[in-house]
Amino acid sequence: MPDVPVFSVSQVTDQIKDLLEGNLPYVWVAGEISNCTRAGSGHVYLTLKDDSAQLRAVIWRGTTAKFKFEIRDGLEVVAGGPIEVYAARGTYQLTIDKLMPQGIGALELAFRQLCEKLQAQGLFAPERKRPLPRFPRRIALITSPSSAAVRDMLQVITRRWTASDIVILPVSVQGETAAAEIAAALRSVGKIPGVDVVITGRGGGSIEDLWAFNEEIVARAIFDCPVPVISAVGHEIDVTVADLVADRRALTPSEAGELVVPQRDEVRQEVNRIRQRMVSALQGRAAAARMKLESIANRRAFTHPAERLHDLSRQLDELDARARRAVAGRVELSRQQLATASAALHALSPLRVLERGYSVTRTDPIGVIVRSASQLQPGDHIRTKLQVGEIISRVESVLPDERTSSSHD
Repeated sequence: MPDVPVFSVSQVTDQIKDLLEGNLPYVWVAGEISNCTRAGSGHVYLTLKDDSAQLRAVIWRGTTAKFKFEIRDGLEVVAGGPIEVYAARGTYQLTIDKLMPQGIGALELAFRQLCEKLQAQGLFAPERKRPLPRFPRRIALITSPSSAAVRDMLQVITRRWTASDIVILPVSVQGETAAAEIAAALRSVGKIPGVDVVITGRGGGSIEDLWAFNEEIVARAIFDCPVPVISAVGHEIDVTVADLVADRRALTPSEAGELVVPQRDEVRQEVNRIRQRMVSALQGRAAAARMKLESIANRRAFTHPAERLHDLSRQLDELDARARRAVAGRVELSRQQLATASAALHALSPLRVLERGYSVTRTDPIGVIVRSASQLQPGDHIRTKLQVGEIISRVESVLPDERTSSSHD
């Protein structure tokens, strides 16, 4: 073994650690994020790379909450932090505590990323935006109670319309707790009786001042609010995520007051116009009804009321005459039919035979027609019907039929 000092792995690693960490206590590194993963512990592990080299890096869980934008692969950043050696693996890494996107501010990047996410989920869809009530019963104002914005809204609303109640839900509009307070107030609106529209917002300021209205928690609370929401954040040039999700965006808090209630004088003028239209419509209908009534009154049925009765009486007389003629014709036809039937019946009547000298003999008193002498015995009484009258006789004797006797012989 050569006569040189021999170090253990730990000793070498410690020297490297001291060398690196002593000479690079804090560095700024520009590169592209790759292999970005978030561990179950909340720590973020990633690699910074350029065209020819890579540098491992870590962002501890407590630090990640400071970054408003999403840390993801492909993002060009400038990262700041100390170089640290991980002795257990003999590797070194950049421990990031500051991170800035290249070419765009961190908050602007966070704003764009959140807008892309919410738009893809349909929170900005125009078809889901609800119309504002024309005459709100109760208006909820979610803002700072001491701000100029709330005074502007109150002045505008009460000047334009006095028939709506106003409820102020006081919240912080900037700072770390502002987003959570605004979201909680929006979720409590459904528990306040009679509220049918909400205004949330604040006056102008920097992007940092307005950032509470760019938080996802506020956007989702607006989306879930049971009544329409007007967002009135900053000035005309300021656009926040709350503006994009809300049912209606107001350029300023004062404009929100104008949007939420109608102008009293305009409503009065509209009511007068409606009243005038109703009066004109009623007058027109009355005139039309009068003309129709006059047209009906001028009809012949009303100007000559007896004429119709005379026509009907004449028709009745004609029908009566026709009925009488029809009955008389039917009676005459029946009479002729009866005479024809009577003549035919008379021709077949036995009485016609009697008229030719024949008679009809019946036993007496039974009345059985005698067709043969054998039906009688001497002493029987018989009744003979002649053409005129009848004869009652007593049988003295009964003679046999000669034709019958000849046949026996």
